[in-house]
Amino acid sequence: MDLIPVNAPVIPAASKRYVQEALETGWISSAGPFIQKFEEAYAWWLGVHHAITCSNGTAALHLALASLNVGKGDEVLLPDFTMGACLDAVLYTGATPVFCDVDASTFTMDPLQAHAKISKNTKAIMPVHIYGHSADMGPILAMAKEHSLAVVEDAAESHGGTYNGNLTGSLGTLGCFSFYGNKILTTGEGGMVVTNDDALAQRIRSLKDLAHSPEKRFWHTEMAWNYRMTNMQAALGLGMLESLPEFLKTKQWMAGEYEKQLSDITHLQLPVTKPGVTNVYWMYAVLVRDSSPFTRDQLRTKLHEHGVDTRDFFYPLHAQPFAAAHHTANERFPVTEDLARRGFYLPSGLALTQEQIDTVCSTLHELLA
Repeated sequence: MDLIPVNAPVIPAASKRYVQEALETGWISSAGPFIQKFEEAYAWWLGVHHAITCSNGTAALHLALASLNVGKGDEVLLPDFTMGACLDAVLYTGATPVFCDVDASTFTMDPLQAHAKISKNTKAIMPVHIYGHSADMGPILAMAKEHSLAVVEDAAESHGGTYNGNLTGSLGTLGCFSFYGNKILTTGEGGMVVTNDDALAQRIRSLKDLAHSPEKRFWHTEMAWNYRMTNMQAALGLGMLESLPEFLKTKQWMAGEYEKQLSDITHLQLPVTKPGVTNVYWMYAVLVRDSSPFTRDQLRTKLHEHGVDTRDFFYPLHAQPFAAAHHTANERFPVTEDLARRGFYLPSGLALTQEQIDTVCSTLHELLA
């Protein structure tokens, strides 16, 4: 039995042509014309001054924090409910992560919690636009301005999402994107850092390329990293960017179909979209209510037996094995812990068909009727 996959990508014809051109011209590594073309097109689309390619989303977060000189003795606020890469990026710098609980309806950073945890050592706030829904950026940006803090947006899952008419990733000091294979816009692996700050952009370009001196090749001005994207990946990404409007329409169609067919299942809590936000539904994320005849894990097993693949939610950052030294043992994050217990997402890829959605929904009705 073939499983309905959680996230199968769609590769547009333009991407295939551009990758073939990169192959035929021999520009297959981190030099080549598609790097600049992709960066310029991405900056134009997002409405920012600078877009800098890199090797993946984790590298993008690391570069953003490093460009701000975040380091030992500094603190970075981040939501407890997010992927472990966010925590990794903070720890790479030597800074201390400070976890905040999240909003129960959007799963994004709770601004009141974040504000309460600002200290004299706080240097940056890292809101995450989780599963395609923007964090509540208004109060986050206000508190950052009040306390002279940088805002590093993790927009890895929200390509094309908006907050009060502004694209996610364009609102903070720096924005970070992932182009992993399951993202709305993919380069297989890859990432992007965006900013309107000329000095930060210049520093990021240096840090991602081993800090080569502009005057003297192989003379490295500081410790840095090889976080470069290849020309072939940029070629793939450029073609994907041209199809992004179509992809975003597909995501809205998918969410509409799930909403229409699942809204009568009382044992499931469906995703919400706050006023002023465009949710791009990177993943269609649902919660299993305690009234359900199955736990989340039991329901996922049943769905798998019926040919429907799913994924459970992220685990709390504070519960990760390598995070034990970075929070107090008695500190609780009840919303995050509840989401991790009850949440999972349904097949949500761009290649999803009407027939597959119908199958997912009919199976859920059969199981939860």
